[in-house]
Formats: sequence, structure tokens, C-alpha cells
Amino acid sequence: MSDRTTETTITVPTPGPGGSAALPATLVRPDADRGAGIVLVHEIFGRSGYMRRRATDFAALGYTVLLPQIFWRLGEDVVDEATEDALGVAMGVAQQVDWDLAVEDVRAAIKALRDDPATGQRVALVGFCFGGGLAYAAQQGADWTNGADALVSYYGSALPQLVDGEPVAIPSLHHFGDADAFISRDQVGHIEAIVTSYGAQFERWPGANHAFDNPAPLGLHDPDASAAAWDVTKAWLAENYPA
Repeated sequence: MSDRTTETTITVPTPGPGGSAALPATLVRPDADRGAGIVLVHEIFGRSGYMRRRATDFAALGYTVLLPQIFWRLGEDVVDEATEDALGVAMGVAQQVDWDLAVEDVRAAIKALRDDPATGQRVALVGFCFGGGLAYAAQQGADWTNGADALVSYYGSALPQLVDGEPVAIPSLHHFGDADAFISRDQVGHIEAIVTSYGAQFERWPGANHAFDNPAPLGLHDPDASAAAWDVTKAWLAENYPA
């Protein structure tokens, strides 16, 4: 494990309306230049500084991390979380995303990491908020080539609409705040019942809101829940998906 990482920008071949297209992505390699892959699926603010820091955090644990630009088809990358009505602007961008094409983009990113010699053909999905739901959807019905070996989802916002569909039976970890203002307690309970029936680990964080891990000035960050959930995530990865 080392704090030293290397970041580059690459493109990933992915389906496009007129044929093949090129998905922009940030690739962060660990100091050892080898490590199991993680496709990090960003939240509704895009490839923000926060998401890039989390990519570096995972790389510092020894993982090869690919952070795709999911909003690229809209000509968007980052919504500034410090601006007025940042949440409303970001939700507006996210609502314009072609969900099916975004699923294909995530799967293309998985395949790209499978093909990267550094990963040993091992790839996990980690998603936050919008990305947590998109990661789950990308795994539904996927095969080994474009599906993941493990999943970590932080407060996946689309999960209430997804969990009654195709099962996601890979090892998985789900985090939710028990004071989530966007996903009701009944919905969180239903998600928990479904994913734990497939063997998932499910963590509820007392008093934590949605997006409790995001330190941006949105009024949602919970430092204690964020730190505790990160410790659980690191331990879960070490046990279930070591680098």
C-alpha cells in the first residue's frame, strides 16, 4: 500500500448512436503499477474533485482505478458543487442521461480494465449516489466480460427502481444513511431485504443523510459517518476483493 499514484486520461471504446465512440476516462494507477481494477462511477456532480480524490484513495490502497466521464454524451463533465443551486443543476444534467447508453458505457469501462494487463482480469464496481444506481444497473444481466466481480454502492439513488429486477449476486456492500432525505426508510428497508437475500453486506449510518460522504458545501456531509463507512469499505474490500 502506498500513497503514490499516477493519473492519466484515456478513452474507452463504447457503442455510439452512429457506431463506435470514445468514452473519456481518468485512469489512476497505484505505485506498484499493478492492482485489481475498480471502475468508479461518479455521482451527479460528475468527475468532480471529490470523485477524483476518491479515485486516488482507492489507488493508494493498491487498485487500478478507472473513472469514466458518464456525462460526456451531453458535453458535460463537472457541475461545480459550490455554486448556487448546484444540486438542482446536477439533477437536471443527470435527468438528461440516456440510461441505456450510460449502462453500456460502464460496461465498456469494465471491459477496458479486464483487458488491462495490470488488473489480472479482475474488476469491481464502486458507485456513489447516481453512480451507485448506475453501477448496479450495469451489473444486472451482465456477463463476465462486461460485468464486475464485486460491487460497493454508496446510497445508490436508482436502487428503489432496480432491486426488483435481475439479481446482482456478486459480493456487494451497500451504504445508506438512516436519515436519507431522498430515499425513504421504507425504500431503504426494501433495498436491504432484496440485496441481503443475495448475500450483500448492508450498512445503515445513524443520523446520516444522502451523500453523507461528499464534503462539498451541500449541507449533507457527515464526517463521522463518512470516516466510519470508509473504514468499513476498506475492510470489506480487503476481505472480499483484495488488490
